[in-house]
Amino acid sequence: MTLDMNDTQITTIDDVKEFLLQKTKVRFNYQNKTQAYAWIEGTLVKLEYIRLCKTDKGTLRIYVALMTGYSRAQVTRLITQYLRTGCVQITEYQRHSFHRKYEDSDLKLLANTDELHEFPNGNAVKTTLERLAASDPQYKSIAEVSVSHIYNLRKKPAYQRITKWFAKTKSKYGRVGIGQRQKPQPCGRPGFIRIDSVHQGDRLKTKGVYHINSIDEVTQFELIGAVSAPTEEHMLPLLEQLINAYPFKILGFHADNGSEFINQHVVALLNKLLIKLTKSRPRHSNDNALIESKNGTIIRKWFGYGFIDSSNASNLNAFYFGSFNRYLNFHRPCAFATNIVDTKGKIKKIYRLKDYKTPYEKLKSLPQKNQNLKKGESLQTLDRFANNYTDNQMAELVQSQRRTLFEKIARSI
Repeated sequence: MTLDMNDTQITTIDDVKEFLLQKTKVRFNYQNKTQAYAWIEGTLVKLEYIRLCKTDKGTLRIYVALMTGYSRAQVTRLITQYLRTGCVQITEYQRHSFHRKYEDSDLKLLANTDELHEFPNGNAVKTTLERLAASDPQYKSIAEVSVSHIYNLRKKPAYQRITKWFAKTKSKYGRVGIGQRQKPQPCGRPGFIRIDSVHQGDRLKTKGVYHINSIDEVTQFELIGAVSAPTEEHMLPLLEQLINAYPFKILGFHADNGSEFINQHVVALLNKLLIKLTKSRPRHSNDNALIESKNGTIIRKWFGYGFIDSSNASNLNAFYFGSFNRYLNFHRPCAFATNIVDTKGKIKKIYRLKDYKTPYEKLKSLPQKNQNLKKGESLQTLDRFANNYTDNQMAELVQSQRRTLFEKIARSI
């Protein structure tokens, strides 16, 4: 049981021994630790703990533990504190923290400098603070801050209470985190396309049409389209049309760092189609070399460098998807390199006569070719499509349609 006990009658160690012999389960009812410590100190003083013999000290320890409910170890610690200091007190926790280097006054100087200069990046602020410290001693402390720690200080409540507005620096308009910088590794599988845009010149401040060229790395299957401007409104429908026009599944989409391809709208389209987006690495000009070479050998050879007005994008698409893409993939041979390793381990690419074949013939020569095709596509269907025309018949058709296209372009100028 718990009692509010009056122990004023216990004045000697013999009284304590007599109390303990009664074997009554009682406990001192204290409201808080301070009250308990005060009772322990008073008991040790009243019973003259220092003068007691070893046996009586043990008896008094048992008495204190019984009344307070503390463990034997805790009672020993409190008595040790009493012997060392003459009192029993709560020991406050001493937190060992690092010395604060930048005070609120330093944060105020940083905040004022940021506001005056419209919140520049950390390097610019660091340079400004160093210049100010050269003429004003109060900036000496904050001028020693590192560039990275400036961003930590900007998160402090003391800083944010002073500033009226704060925004993080946006690196390259949010395009840094879009896509992965790497060279695609198709490992002999079709479906990893390279894509690039080709501008058909300007004339009197009027923008020309943009060709959008795409090619599969393994088979060199090439599909081309055109847009009047490289904007979301025109690019997304054409990209989806190009991807759907390939006879095999598209797994990868590689582009340079142009904003017409590296943006959130294109990412959303590719994510919907489960296609991985990669982009060229810095100082690796060969990452997109295949599509760059096709820009010259196909688009520039067939359309030149002259100005074509952007209003002709629909006419160009009719030509591309009507006959030209079919000609490129079923009737125009491409060179496929053979890798030769010399005695020093250097890889050399050679182009043999037997390595020339059309993209469709290359697709048919791949192992597991049927598994790579889209659902609903078959080699029998593609064979019939390829055999409708001979190579020269298809080339004559393309030449005829190109002349008609150029006549329309000439009338629009």
